Amino acid sequence: MGLGDYAVGATMATADLDKAKEFYGEKLGLKVEKDNSADGGPIIYRAGKGTGVAVYESPDHAGKCTATMAGWDVDDVDKVVDELIANGVTFEQYDEEGMKTDDRGVIDFDGFKVAFFRDPDGNTHSLNG
Repeated sequence: MGLGDYAVGATMATADLDKAKEFYGEKLGLKVEKDNSADGGPIIYRAGKGTGVAVYESPDHAGKCTATMAGWDVDDVDKVVDELIANGVTFEQYDEEGMKTDDRGVIDFDGFKVAFFRDPDGNTHSLNG
C-alpha cells in the first residue's frame, strides 16, 4: 500500500486567526470550504485538484518551522507572482549562490521558476512552475 495514491494537504498554525483569514481568503484568494474555528478547529480552504490548506489557531506553534510548509504548482509563476503582489503579498528576496531572485522574488532554475512568500505567522509557501 503506501500513501502514493492519497491526496495530501498542508496544515498551518496561526497566532491570529483574523490575520490568517485576511491572508488566505483575501490575499491568496482561497475559498473557505469549512470553518470549524468557533469550536477550536481548523478553517479549511479549498485549492485546486481537490487539495487544500487547513489553518488553526495555536499561538504556541505558529511560525516555528523554517522550511517551506506548502508548495503551489502553478502554470505561470510570473503571472501568479504579479497577481499576488497586486493583492499585497510580499515575496522573499534571496542573493545566494545558486539561488538569486529577480526584483519581484522569482528564481529561475534554467526554466523552472520558484518564488517564496510568507504568511502573517512566517510560514513559508512557494510557487513552483
